[in-house]
Amino acid sequence: MPRIMVVDDEPDAVELLQEFLVAKGYEVLTATAGEEALQKVREERPHLILLDVRMPGMNGLEVLRRVRQIDQEVGVIMVTAVNEEETGREALALGAFDYVVKPLDLAYLERSLWYKITTMLL
Repeated sequence: MPRIMVVDDEPDAVELLQEFLVAKGYEVLTATAGEEALQKVREERPHLILLDVRMPGMNGLEVLRRVRQIDQEVGVIMVTAVNEEETGREALALGAFDYVVKPLDLAYLERSLWYKITTMLL
């Protein structure tokens, strides 16, 4: 079963995504801060990470940089409340495979997750 980690400092966002993903049959890990997310990447080895860009302390781009030092293969989708093209380009350059803006289009997110998981499993 694909393991997805949701990283967001907003508990409501974490809960929404966790419920959605569990209902779709995924195993879900959660983290509310960058350091916690990095520890779980090391210990749990998720297949995919939904990573909020704007978090207090370590922001999502820095978390992504450090995730890549731990695991080159994990799929990362950056999630943000603000559509900033520069941030999106930087995230893609750092190895994220997608960049989605809140409020999330859950149908689009599901297709993006499905695509990444099926390409990883081939």
